[in-house]
Amino acid sequence: MWFYPCSPRVELMNTESDDPQRISSLAVTADDIVAALEARYQRDRPVVLRVTPPFSGRMRARLHVTDADGREETNDDPDRSPSALHVVPTAFVEESAPSYPRPAETEDRLRSDPDIEYTVDRHHERHRDRVASWRERVRDHFVSETRLETADGDVRVDVAVLG
Repeated sequence: MWFYPCSPRVELMNTESDDPQRISSLAVTADDIVAALEARYQRDRPVVLRVTPPFSGRMRARLHVTDADGREETNDDPDRSPSALHVVPTAFVEESAPSYPRPAETEDRLRSDPDIEYTVDRHHERHRDRVASWRERVRDHFVSETRLETADGDVRVDVAVLG
């Protein structure tokens, strides 16, 4: 029986590295994308989808809250692994995605309806319904590929949305 070693390309795909340029596909859950978008819109929180080293061809992005500047802690020790990649959640949705409903917009709609009396409870209920609807509709606008910004330049990757 003869043994044929793997081609260099196959070997390259199976190894891990400090180089984020190796990434060819990124998996992320639909819930993480929606939660990150909502956190940014609702509270203007520095939430990202983080990809942590070591890097390989297929990677996973997970929900992460960064510091106020949106950066990871500095890494001055050359013996430590490289910094994680932070991907803004809007990189996972098309430009045509519905905008997040603002409470003031919900209030304006409610107050402009002559057939309905405005109450704070009704406002809260309507806004909660609009947000729930947005959470469902935005899922129809996930992208199949995106661009990752790395220190050595941008890299285009396929996106697999899970769930």
